[in-house]
Amino acid sequence: MSAPTRRLTTAQALVRFLSAQYTERDGVRRRLIAGTWGIFGHGNVAGVGQALLEAGEDVMPFHQGRNEQSMVHAAVGYARQLNRLSAQAVTTSIGPGATNLVTGAALATINRLPVLLLPGDYFATHSADPLLQQLEHPVEADVSVNDTLRPVSRYFDRITRPEALIPSALQAMRVLTDPAETGAVTLALPQDVQAEAYDWPEEFFAERVWYVRRPAPDPVELTAAVEAIRSAERPLIVAGGGVHHSEAEAALRAFVDATGIPVASTQAGKGSLRHDHPADLGGIGHTGTAVSDDLARTADLVIGVGTRYTDFTTASGTLFQNPGVRFVNLNITGFDAHKLAARTLVCDAKSGLERLLEALAGHRVSQAYEAEYRAGKEHWDEIVEAAYRADDESAVPTQTQVLGALDAAVGDEDVVINAAGSLPGDLHKLWRSRSPRQYHLEYGYSCMGYEIPAGIGVQQAAPGTPVWALVGDGTYLMMPTEIVTAVQEGLPLNIVLIQNHGYASIGGLSEETGGERFGTAYRFRAADGTFTGAPLPVDLAANAASLGMDVVRAKTVRELREALATARASDRPTCVYVETDPAPTAPPAEAWWDVPVAETASREAAVAARERYDRQVAGRRRHL
Repeated sequence: MSAPTRRLTTAQALVRFLSAQYTERDGVRRRLIAGTWGIFGHGNVAGVGQALLEAGEDVMPFHQGRNEQSMVHAAVGYARQLNRLSAQAVTTSIGPGATNLVTGAALATINRLPVLLLPGDYFATHSADPLLQQLEHPVEADVSVNDTLRPVSRYFDRITRPEALIPSALQAMRVLTDPAETGAVTLALPQDVQAEAYDWPEEFFAERVWYVRRPAPDPVELTAAVEAIRSAERPLIVAGGGVHHSEAEAALRAFVDATGIPVASTQAGKGSLRHDHPADLGGIGHTGTAVSDDLARTADLVIGVGTRYTDFTTASGTLFQNPGVRFVNLNITGFDAHKLAARTLVCDAKSGLERLLEALAGHRVSQAYEAEYRAGKEHWDEIVEAAYRADDESAVPTQTQVLGALDAAVGDEDVVINAAGSLPGDLHKLWRSRSPRQYHLEYGYSCMGYEIPAGIGVQQAAPGTPVWALVGDGTYLMMPTEIVTAVQEGLPLNIVLIQNHGYASIGGLSEETGGERFGTAYRFRAADGTFTGAPLPVDLAANAASLGMDVVRAKTVRELREALATARASDRPTCVYVETDPAPTAPPAEAWWDVPVAETASREAAVAARERYDRQVAGRRRHL
């Protein structure tokens, strides 16, 4: 007797299949693909669009977006909030709808966060050729614009026959749920194949659970790591995003409480320890705290937990200066574990920390070392207080005073989101994280425009959670479109919109590297043709209001505190708009970042910048 089948279009089958996929870790089960974002065009409206309509909201919830890139950002924010155990899909038409996915896909893959991309594609039969928006390649007829997604996807396939969906869909789920491989997954769907019917085996639609594994460390690697830790006099933990993805915060705290080893955090790892834990030293690297970077320079052992060691973390290879420094890297991926010629623990962060704790029973750093880093932490806390403090509440706030006011307004459960500009540096140095998910910085790709849609994704993942999207005027102008979505869905997203009339972060970097802030201000042209005239009369608060947000304008520190309290108490999407004093008030960088400077130049600023650069780059070392 033949196995039972169900006749559906390829798109209908895909939606049904996705609705039956689940993840499970530590006995907790979640739906893998919890919903689908979409903007419809001719390349997906009659295929995936019809399939979503026919399936209904109970089978596959649908979310209407305004920009394809921002839909991916929303899905990434959702997946990060849920520790990669649940994800969302994004469907687009062919052409610009599909290529708009590329930036979001790169962001997802760089940050190791799962998202399923379902762009439309040309006719597999080539019966209508060329289509509207189809890219024709003169020697490769199977190339489409979707091939731009190949390098930014962890898995890619073009489904040119209905039955080809079966193995590809299973591979896609495998990659999405694999903690070592996850990222953007792309299934390109030719629009004729989307609408083509096929007799699908019923077992394809059966409920399937993907277990998210927690691999333990290899015994040989564990022994070597324990020996290295026991012999170290000045060990330092660098906590990365893998601590959060693994939900290893409690395991890290237990390990630190037992051993006294201090913790410095990357942007993705901040909040791995609560800010007031005596061993939490705050951020590390170019945007790190003085205490973290001072200890990093003298550490004889660096224990990386779930970090990929970006140039901001290592200060472009200049931070770890102890001649005898060695590394132990605990990471779910061998690729990251082997960086910096480290001893490796290729395993899950939680299981690895638990095994290390057992094997290090009775081991603790010296009292002198503890006293040293605790004194450094206490001194940095005083610096944070000074940066946050506003002695004159009637004055225009500085950017760090904005953060101080927000710090006073939020609760432990609030989530603060940022990605680009000068805010990431100030936040990494100064923000006092109170819970594992409060600090949500996308700094793998540092993508302007991420914050607002990511805030929507976080609120979808954690209904009732107060969410704050912190954006400067440059970032806001990149992508404010999903404000409309927040209004449509009734999500009480809070936006703190800081107006400083240009790209403040890159303006500062330009000045440091001899670029004289060229092309970084939002101003009228002056008589000499440069953008140094009066600030542009752009009213971003009015723009936010026109998109449906409630807007509260704040001109002083006192008004800002009141506005933030109003926003947090509101059940509507609310924008707090504030113009800041441009004078820099954040502590200066405690470590270098390599941005190459012109080797030859006639302008004095660039010549001086190159002299500074040559002095700094001399301190770089390769850890072999």
